[in-house]
Amino acid sequence: MRAAARRGRAAPAARDSLLVLLFLCLLLKTCEPKTANAFRPNILLIMADDLGIGDLGCYGNNTLRTPNIDQLAEEGVRLTQHLAAAPLCTPSRAAFLTGRHSFRSGMEASNGYRALQWNAGSGGLPENETTFARILQQRGYATGLIGKWHQGVNCASRGDHCHHPLNHGFDYFYGMPFTLTNDCDPGRPPEVDAVLRAQLWGYTQFLALGILTVAAGKTCGFISVSGRVVTGMACVLFLFFISWYSSFGFVRRWNCVLMRNHDVTEQPMVLEKTASLMLKEAVSYIERHKHGPFLLFLSLLHVHIPLVTTSAFLGKSQHGLYGDNVEEMDWLIGKILNAIEDNGLKNSTFTYFTSDHGGHLEARDGHSQLGGWNGIYKVIDGHSLVPLLQGAEARSAHEFLFHYCGQHLHAARWHQRDSGSVWKVHYTTPQFHPEGAGACYGRGVCPCSGEGVTHHRPPLLFDLSRDPSEARPLTPDSEPLYHAVIARVGAAVSEHRHTLSPVPQQFSTSNILWKPWLQPCCGHFPFCSCHEDGDGTPR
Repeated sequence: MRAAARRGRAAPAARDSLLVLLFLCLLLKTCEPKTANAFRPNILLIMADDLGIGDLGCYGNNTLRTPNIDQLAEEGVRLTQHLAAAPLCTPSRAAFLTGRHSFRSGMEASNGYRALQWNAGSGGLPENETTFARILQQRGYATGLIGKWHQGVNCASRGDHCHHPLNHGFDYFYGMPFTLTNDCDPGRPPEVDAVLRAQLWGYTQFLALGILTVAAGKTCGFISVSGRVVTGMACVLFLFFISWYSSFGFVRRWNCVLMRNHDVTEQPMVLEKTASLMLKEAVSYIERHKHGPFLLFLSLLHVHIPLVTTSAFLGKSQHGLYGDNVEEMDWLIGKILNAIEDNGLKNSTFTYFTSDHGGHLEARDGHSQLGGWNGIYKVIDGHSLVPLLQGAEARSAHEFLFHYCGQHLHAARWHQRDSGSVWKVHYTTPQFHPEGAGACYGRGVCPCSGEGVTHHRPPLLFDLSRDPSEARPLTPDSEPLYHAVIARVGAAVSEHRHTLSPVPQQFSTSNILWKPWLQPCCGHFPFCSCHEDGDGTPR
């Protein structure tokens, strides 16, 4: 059975709405064995990275070629109100894995950082969180993750692997413990903490110039200062430089690595061959576990910047490098689906394709767009969608969804069952730049609070069933139910807030900082370097 579920994508501007764990609920409700011979389907979950809903043919794009994904949608179920839980990778994936808003596990912004920054940080998905992989593992499934993780690695020492996939229900992992960034490509400008990095370099140059000035003044007799003072100042400058350059000077080596289970296999990774390695691993996993049941979570590196694309697809699309990368991703998915069919698993595999969140609209290279297109769309908290997929119900069980940006509730939507209307109430919205652009160009991502947002009193109200692009805010004059809807949603928000409780913040400064004793390393730290042979052996 190719029960191919597709979902609509929330744009980065859409505030942290909850991503329903479709297949987790499927398993909890329908796949728990009732007898020793009960049917348990294989589960193939394919997640793209930073893909926009408007990038696919099955959602109306007629200029990008995505035949394999389109066929998946045609043969299965295409979801149009299935929203991402956050506009950034780490919190969105945390919610996806657990079925809970990411702030419930501390995987949300607390001090400005909105995603994990280092493999060697101590933050990550807490050990006490229950993932869908752990539930499946307990039910006898082989559970594999191939591709991107971005949920942390270690807590206190290099080998504790407290946040590692193998500590969260997966029994096999091959891929990036972190995420692709421009730092992974030596030809690209820096990305990880680029502003802070530039500031630190500026401070270093300023201090160096000051020390050189003092030294020159002493040599020329203009300043009376001892040589020890000058030497001491130089030592302090050197220590300051080393304190930040030891991390920021080697971002590619520290973050851009591949792991197999607990072992680093490539450091730094060779971007040009990563896609073929992922494909080879995924096909091999399917072949090894074809007698099932298995879960394969294929977490693609496509289509995240720096948009690493093989020569076979470069220049072939109508939309530059981003379009090339999308079309290569579709080809990869086709190969995976072929492996399912070639191994006789098509009728026993539940296949689900999604993306972690919307296209990165702010990603640009000069005047060229490097991010996707989001179309018109700007506690366990999830509910089962099985009745919807089986056709027993026309709509999902969700009545209210709460849209968060970081830890700030920006909006809420209400599916009014008796009328079919879908109301959305905005309490806070980002100030797009330029106005009306639907993105915050020049800022990387839109802010969640402070001067970069607008608080609406009274709130903005839209009826998404009539105005899905949220172009026409309703007023008491234009909508007789305005006050009743605002009051009902407000009451739901108040009830929701009572379910919240404090948790340790995984994105705190102490958790975000690079710590050399936590750095995954192939070889002897700090001389970490290895590449994988064709047989999978690191060298």
